[in-house]
Amino acid sequence: MNAMKNRRLRRWIYYIAGSVVFLGVFYTFLFAGTDDYKVKLPILSDVKPFRFADQAGDTITERNLLGKVCVVNFFFTTCRGICPRMNDNMKTQVFEPFKSDSDFVVVSHTVNPETDTVARMKRYADSLGVNDPKHWLFLTGAKAALYEAARSSYLLDDESHNKQKIDDQFIHTQLFALVDKDGRVRGIYDGLKQEELLKLQRDIRSLLKEPPNSSQSHFVNGMFNNNPS
Repeated sequence: MNAMKNRRLRRWIYYIAGSVVFLGVFYTFLFAGTDDYKVKLPILSDVKPFRFADQAGDTITERNLLGKVCVVNFFFTTCRGICPRMNDNMKTQVFEPFKSDSDFVVVSHTVNPETDTVARMKRYADSLGVNDPKHWLFLTGAKAALYEAARSSYLLDDESHNKQKIDDQFIHTQLFALVDKDGRVRGIYDGLKQEELLKLQRDIRSLLKEPPNSSQSHFVNGMFNNNPS
């Protein structure tokens, strides 16, 4: 009797094990050559509408960036603290590895627009050797709008800091935001930490493989035509 029970138990074990193997092989073939089996990056926020000027004096809005994977940061040109190291990392470990990809752009905003005019942002881009508006934008505009973007769109500063008067506020952060082709923030990274920069590189590659949402496709064409519809 016990021997019969043991045989039945073994048959069930073989059946379950065989089913698991079959399903494993099935899904391996189903997703072979795709990234569908990978865990997707979370959606942290949506980029809100904005209108700023780049280092060439052209108007850039959120529509110009749809269809592109963007890495976003905030800095000021007279900074002698974290900004030079942060932007050097942005240049060597983000901009240069991806600058040949037409679907990628770095977007750097000033937090001190009173000083960082269009002309000054252009000189700063020239000094870094990265004055390439198709792949690295340096944006300036109204301080309140810049700070609103940093906080509510890119999550690079605490919303609670918005309680004081705008003239008394100052954002100083080494954080980078990664934005997908549909204008959604998918990750936040410390721009001064090597391990986070390496993760950022991996995540950029992942998002570059993701197609944009078809419902947004009418915004994608003419990335830098400076004439958003």
